[in-house]
Amino acid sequence: MADDEMISFGAKLRQHARFQPNAPAVSCGSETLTYAELDRRSNRIARGLQTYGVKQGDLVTLGLPNIVGFVEAAHAIWKLGATPQPISFRLPKAELQAIVELANSPVVIAAFDHAIDRPILSVADLTAKSDDDSDLPDAVPPISKAPTSGGSTGRPKLILAGQPGLTPRETPEMGGFRLRPVETALIPAPMYHNAPFGMMMQATALGAHVVVMPRFDPEATLAEIQARRATWVYLVPTMMSRIWRLPEEVRAKYDLSSVETLWHMAAPCPPWLKEAFIHWIAPGEVMELYAGTEAQAVTIITGSEWLEHRGSVGRVAIGEMAIFGEDGRPLPAGETGEIYMRRPPGSPATYRYVGATPKTLPDGWESLGDIGWFDADGYLYLADRRADMILVGGSNVYPAEIEAALEEHPAVQSVAVIGLPDEDLGATVHAIIQARSPVTEDELRAHLKERLVTYKQPRTYEFVDEALRDDAGKVRRSALREARLKKSPEPA
Repeated sequence: MADDEMISFGAKLRQHARFQPNAPAVSCGSETLTYAELDRRSNRIARGLQTYGVKQGDLVTLGLPNIVGFVEAAHAIWKLGATPQPISFRLPKAELQAIVELANSPVVIAAFDHAIDRPILSVADLTAKSDDDSDLPDAVPPISKAPTSGGSTGRPKLILAGQPGLTPRETPEMGGFRLRPVETALIPAPMYHNAPFGMMMQATALGAHVVVMPRFDPEATLAEIQARRATWVYLVPTMMSRIWRLPEEVRAKYDLSSVETLWHMAAPCPPWLKEAFIHWIAPGEVMELYAGTEAQAVTIITGSEWLEHRGSVGRVAIGEMAIFGEDGRPLPAGETGEIYMRRPPGSPATYRYVGATPKTLPDGWESLGDIGWFDADGYLYLADRRADMILVGGSNVYPAEIEAALEEHPAVQSVAVIGLPDEDLGATVHAIIQARSPVTEDELRAHLKERLVTYKQPRTYEFVDEALRDDAGKVRRSALREARLKKSPEPA
C-alpha cells in the first residue's frame, strides 16, 4: 500500500472520533468508552507521559491487566510515536527489571509494588499530570509493538515488530482477520500476550467495538458473547477446553448465533476439542492461525478444511515455510523435521530481537524451534518444539501428543509432560496432572492404553493443585523440569 494511503494509529483514532464519536470503542465489565472518549482520554495520558520524557521511538513498558486503561494507555503511547511494550502484570521484580533494561523504557505503566530504577505509574497517575485532551501533533511509531518472550533459553527477549504504527487511511470493509468495523470483538485472553494485543490493535484501527474480559471464566465468556452479540471471538485451546467441560445444559443456555468468526491460536489444539468446536459453532466460522510473534510466515485453516485434513494448522498464507532435517537439507512431504520460515521475497524484516539471536539457515530461513511435516496437499502438521522433545530409548517422543491424549479424560483440567533422566533409557516420560475431579493414576494409564504406543506412555505421574498453563494456554515445560530435577536429580 502506498505511503499516502497509510496514516498513524493516532490519526486513525482521531478519524474514528470524528466520524463515529458515539460508537463504543472498548468495554470491560460495566465500563465503556466511545471512540470520542478514547481519543480524548489517550491525548491526556500521552501528555502525562511527555512529562516523564517519553518521546517518539521510545519503548514504553505496559504491565496492566485487561482493563479499559490498558487500551487507553496503548493508544496514548502510539500518539507520541512510541511503542507499547506489553508485559504480564504478575512479573516478579527481577524479571521486570531485566525487561525494562532491555527496553530502556523511560517509565512503566503498571500497578507493581516493586521498586526499580524507573517510575512505575498508573493510568490515574498519568491523567493527573494534564487536563489537556486536545489533539497532539501527529507522530508515527517506528515500531508498532514490542512483546516479550522467554524463548527456549528462559531468558527474556523483546520481539520488535518490523512494521511501523501505520494503518490504512480508508477503513477496509474486511480486515486481515475477517473483522469488519461494525463488528464486536471479544478478547478474554490477557492483552500482554502478542496475539490478543495484535487483535486489539487491529480491531480499534478498524473502528470495531473491542470487549475485553478482566480474567477468563468459561461460563462468563459465553454470557459475554450473548450479551454483547459478539461477532468475532479470540480463544486459546485451554479456554476452549474449559468451556467444553461445562455441563452441556450450561453451554446450551447461551445464544452464540452472533459469532461469525472464532479464532484460536497460541498453542496446539487437541483434535477431539477442535472437532467438538467445529460441530458446535460451525465449520466455516472456526479459524486457526499458526505463526510466531516474529511473523515471518503464517498458516491459516478453516474448520471445513480441517475436517478434511484433521490435525493440520493449515496451508501457508503469508511468506514461506519448509521442513529441514538435522543435516540442514529440505525434507519432502510426509517427513518430520524442523519447521523453517522466511518472509515474502522483497519484503522488509518482520521483526528484530533484543536480547536474543535467531536460529537461521542460508537463504533467509529462520526457525522458532517447532517440529512438523507437510502432507502432499501442502497442509502443515505440528509435532512439538525441538527443545521439548524427549528421547526415550532412541525414540522421539513429543509431549504435546501425550498431553492432548490425557486432556481427553474428563477428570483432567490441564497437563504438562516432561522428560526426566533415566540411566537405562536416557529419559522417561513424566506427566504432571491438574485434575478437575478425583482421578487415579491407574485410571489414566487405562485411558492412554488405547491411545498411545507403550514408549509414549508416562512412566510416572504427579498430581498438583496449581494451574500448569497460563492464561494464553502456554506451558513452560523447561521450568517444570528444572524444578523437579532440583528436588530429585535422579528420579527412579
